[in-house]
Amino acid sequence: MKTNDVILQTTTKLIFFIIFLFSIHIFFAGHYTPGGGFVGGLLTASGIVLLLLAFDLKTVTTALPINYTVMTAVGLLLAIATAAGSIFFNVPFFTHAFDYFELPLLGKQSLHTAMLFDTGVYLVVVGVTMTIIQSIGADD
Repeated sequence: MKTNDVILQTTTKLIFFIIFLFSIHIFFAGHYTPGGGFVGGLLTASGIVLLLLAFDLKTVTTALPINYTVMTAVGLLLAIATAAGSIFFNVPFFTHAFDYFELPLLGKQSLHTAMLFDTGVYLVVVGVTMTIIQSIGADD
């Protein structure tokens, strides 16, 4: 007997976007308040897990055709490259640079190379978490 999950699936679609937008907020707020790539990545992965609970694995992989192993590798390379990039400028390892820029619509903003590192961490956390979840939930 097939269950009727219309209410669960409809609310999951809405809640997923709320979780995803909050994870992006936490990611960008991580430079000045608690948060960053790790917490933002966990929130994104939890939103995708919510989709997996409401729908099946095949439906979610059709809607989000992401290879999480490649995502993990790209994130790891980005994080390592950002951290090691300081060596090329003859400064200590993990030294990040920042400057203030005048951006259209946003005004004067500070941009950090730490955001690139956080992006790498974000991709690694989402990739590893989803690889683990998919391997546990697979029917092989």
